[in-house]
Amino acid sequence: MLVLNATYEPINVCTVRRAVVLLLKQKAEVVEQASWELRSERASMTKPMVIRLVAYVHVPRDTHKRKITRRAVFARDGWSCQYCGSRANLTVDHVIPRSKGGPSTWDNIVAACAPCNRRKGDTMPSPSGMHPRRTPTTPQPHVFIHVAAPRIPASWRQWLPEAA
Repeated sequence: MLVLNATYEPINVCTVRRAVVLLLKQKAEVVEQASWELRSERASMTKPMVIRLVAYVHVPRDTHKRKITRRAVFARDGWSCQYCGSRANLTVDHVIPRSKGGPSTWDNIVAACAPCNRRKGDTMPSPSGMHPRRTPTTPQPHVFIHVAAPRIPASWRQWLPEAA
């Protein structure tokens, strides 16, 4: 379930169970719901798809400190190779190779398909003639929602910015 802050800003993804607990404790309200119900022995309720917290929660925006993972890099780069656009056989590539002093930071790592990664090898972008389509940057916070849930339900799309 997508969790929105009181300001309708997407902040997290949670399980159905957690969403129901937040709703029962009246800490959240349903914004979007599924067409089918959740049932227990004594109660039933429509399945929430998007919930909004009643009270505003301050979310620190320290994405520069977030751990760099393959899935986060792929989500930031739109699940496609930054050299050729392929969506198959993705790996991560250091734009400036580590052997040449390139750091393992958000602005030096891109998604690359295996053939492009092998072709670029241990060379700098200029000699190899391979430059990323987009300059790598620190991802926006909504990218981590795409990492938590790679398949975004249609009911979430209006609440999320376009995938990076």
